[in-house]
Amino acid sequence: MRTPLIAGNWKLNKTIDEAVAFVNELKPLVADTAGVEILLCPVFTALAATARAAQGTNIQVGGQNLYWKDSGAYTGEVSAPLLLDAGCTHVIIGHSERRGRFGVPEPDLAGDAGRVFGDTDAAVNRKLHAALQHGLVPIVCVGETLGERNDGNTDTIVQNQTRAALEGVEAAQATGLVLAYEPVWAIGTGQTCESDEADRVCGVIRVTVGELYGQAAAEAVRIQYGGSCKPDNAADLLGRPNIDGALVGGASLKADSFAQIIRAAKA
Repeated sequence: MRTPLIAGNWKLNKTIDEAVAFVNELKPLVADTAGVEILLCPVFTALAATARAAQGTNIQVGGQNLYWKDSGAYTGEVSAPLLLDAGCTHVIIGHSERRGRFGVPEPDLAGDAGRVFGDTDAAVNRKLHAALQHGLVPIVCVGETLGERNDGNTDTIVQNQTRAALEGVEAAQATGLVLAYEPVWAIGTGQTCESDEADRVCGVIRVTVGELYGQAAAEAVRIQYGGSCKPDNAADLLGRPNIDGALVGGASLKADSFAQIIRAAKA
């Protein structure tokens, strides 16, 4: 049995005080949810305070991104050792808002559409290796745009991104990481991939892992769904055989809605 992982990606939201208040509100709501891993991914400035607030509970803390170098002249970046120092156990890698093709540009960047942050498949792979080297659990995101889905390329895109991310990763390492299927067209849009289809694509990712590392690794690796998971659709999504949790965006910003998703995973 794979333990479900419910991760809240707060993106660019919550001050330090707001993050601590959220943890204190969430604690009693999820105190009896054994059998589900709970993760909060706040902004970098709130990581240490969130980790301190969650200490001694079943709530873990992760970073939203990292750079593959440990230190050096890399202005604006955060490394794996710094995430560990702040109390992180996990890190999100290759989120659609970080990848070069998928980021939604600000209006004044419309001429550079979709290339706000510019993470490539190669960058995702290097970040994954850095996370594994330092003992962070990576949550590696893959997924297609609406245009790619309409062109019938969903399976090819997620297969290629999975293979590229896992380049050079050993089987023993692969079983401990987390993959997240993020249909880009369903993130922050209110649209949700139908549960049957979400499960099917997660199954495609699992088959790809099996092709790389064998059936045992494919059965061990956890695959989350990451496209507009909410309390009203969580039970349906999380009850599917290939979906082992959720990478939650907007619904993770309120303790009660996030707790409902966690309880749906427990059920």
